[in-house]
Amino acid sequence: MNIFVDADSCPVKKEIISLANEYDLNVFFVASYKHQPSEEIGGIWKYVDSHFQAVDLFIVNHLQKGDLLITQDIGLASLATSKGGYAFSPRGNQYSESEMAYILDIRHLQAKARRSGRFEKGARPFTDADRKQFLKKVRRFLSKYEG
Repeated sequence: MNIFVDADSCPVKKEIISLANEYDLNVFFVASYKHQPSEEIGGIWKYVDSHFQAVDLFIVNHLQKGDLLITQDIGLASLATSKGGYAFSPRGNQYSESEMAYILDIRHLQAKARRSGRFEKGARPFTDADRKQFLKKVRRFLSKYEG
């Protein structure tokens, strides 16, 4: 298993490095050239053009069955799970292939509502509790996966 990270806006990079070290896994942070960090915190960094969806395309083309993806992008998570991969959000929510049709339908309805002028509150701020939840859920998943 390898871990792939949609790194452009991932708030749990250090936690991912910690988990990768704990379970002896390779972690690939994929980011656009516009989002290069001031210092790389570990892992293997791959940079792609800043074109729309370039990070997603790189990840989809390199992710294999059994790999783990960390992303906030529901569409990318859907592609990963359809390839037999696993996907988690930075808040620790696991995306499953069986739920993807429903999740994508909800996303579509929300986008349609925004286009018609109805605006809902955005995502709540990311907290330390979210960070702890991410570590707890992904650690539990990796423990089960490891056997």
